Amino acid sequence: MDHQFLLVAGAGLAIMIAASVFARRTGVAAPLLLVGLGIAASYLPSTPTIHVEPELVLAGVLPPLLYASAVQLPVLDVRRNVALIAWQSVVMVIVSALAIGAVVHAVFPGISFALACALGAVVVPTDAVAATAIGHRAGLPPRLMTVLEGESLVNDASALVVLRTAVAAIAASSAFDLGETILEFGWAVIGAALIGGVVGWATALLRRRLDDPVLNTTISFAVPFLAYFPAEQVDASGVLAVVVAGLLTGALGSKRFSARDRQTQATTWTTISFILESAVFLAMGYQLPELVEAARTETTTGEITGLVLLVVALLVALRFVGLAGPALRERFGRPSRNEQTRAKLGQFEEHLDAMTPADQREENRLAWARRRLARGRADVEFEEREPITGRGYAVLGWAGMRGVVTVAAVQTIPAGTPHVDTVVLAAFLVALITLVLFGLTLPTVITRMNFRPESAEDKRDSVQALLRRVGESAIDTLGPLEEQTVDGEPLDRELVSTMKERIVPRLVSGTRELRETRPDTHEQMLIVQRRYLDAMRDALGSERSIGAYSSEAYRQVESLLDSIEQRFRAG
Repeated sequence: MDHQFLLVAGAGLAIMIAASVFARRTGVAAPLLLVGLGIAASYLPSTPTIHVEPELVLAGVLPPLLYASAVQLPVLDVRRNVALIAWQSVVMVIVSALAIGAVVHAVFPGISFALACALGAVVVPTDAVAATAIGHRAGLPPRLMTVLEGESLVNDASALVVLRTAVAAIAASSAFDLGETILEFGWAVIGAALIGGVVGWATALLRRRLDDPVLNTTISFAVPFLAYFPAEQVDASGVLAVVVAGLLTGALGSKRFSARDRQTQATTWTTISFILESAVFLAMGYQLPELVEAARTETTTGEITGLVLLVVALLVALRFVGLAGPALRERFGRPSRNEQTRAKLGQFEEHLDAMTPADQREENRLAWARRRLARGRADVEFEEREPITGRGYAVLGWAGMRGVVTVAAVQTIPAGTPHVDTVVLAAFLVALITLVLFGLTLPTVITRMNFRPESAEDKRDSVQALLRRVGESAIDTLGPLEEQTVDGEPLDRELVSTMKERIVPRLVSGTRELRETRPDTHEQMLIVQRRYLDAMRDALGSERSIGAYSSEAYRQVESLLDSIEQRFRAG
């Protein structure tokens, strides 16, 4: 049995790699290929029957998947799109689950309302894996990518809370309680935010104190589970706790982790995410024939076809209806809101200009207020620079693939429930159809929308401007090179002359150049460069909190500073 398991695991990895390579060369979404290959593999002779416990997927696969996405998602982008993300991932998830439950129960009375709501809960949450993969290739604007990723991170929590209430109603043979669902969701959010925040902060603080990439990576492996299981124990949302911990770790990591730790974490979690996502889609296809066989005893082909088509139609309609409100508000309300915000910010600035700080404490408060003012203006400029147009909402509406949560969550419905096999098969088929329908057509939809991506020249200019700004801020903070001292001694004049051109507009140093300096000035050079590098990191953090530049510009500048730090270590 062990040899058989290892053989299946090895074959699965080989299929994942082949599918990924083929997808990159053909443009077909890898999840589609994996599902198809999984179905084909299930019909091979002598293939073993593999049953994956749904609890293992929800507790063992989903937390690291969500953490891997959350830790890479910029908090700045989430903050700027939080209203739309919350609307889609909370309000519309609950509304859509109940609407699907009501319609399915009305059309198929044999399926109880609670079971129909459970079906609605598991098919509503979207999976951004295929959508973002397609979006990267087709040139989807970064803001739309953020909305898709943020929605897919949070909607799992909403859906699982609705599912929990529906399963409790099924077990107790009672009516579905909307009020209880709302109360449970309120606690799920509060408890998850507290537990995820504590876990993210505590583990980030611990990792900062350790200078060992192996230990830091091991701790990062534990973070999603440290957040998930305690939250689940107190009936909060484990998946939302994981998301909060991931977002906080990503934000704190930019300030507190070394360049080596950040690069190791990025590579490690990208690999883990690839393996887990690919395995779930492959297993989804592999299990499908078995599910079809199980459902035959309680339903007909016509009934399951009608149920699946009805649910898919409702999902598409409800998604576009849900996005219609934000689209209209963006179209007609945004200009006036921006003008009102500008006026308020102008009044706030006049108030700040009239203030005269009496001491250092008031000076610090005034500086904080001016940063808030700058952030407010940056947010307005962002809305005007990167608005979500009607074309953007159309793409968001059509990016409705379902995946990991749908496949795993539906199998947690208690066995023995009347029509449960039908519901499980329907959920699998809905996920499969949405993958095929949206996965094959989304690239065409994105292309026809004619989005205008930022030019390479504009991106380069933005990065250079940000780099100059953080370099100048470092000089303002530390003072000119001529004024620097090491252990109370002024720097060597020749060293100052050599370093000057490499500090502004950006700090650049190479190992070869370091080693060519005189031995008596080599240590001075290292100390001063690290001093300015730390100041530039602090300035980058301040600039990121304001948000005047794009997240991609911040990422590139941070990557450059990380590469410089790595060269310091090598030097």
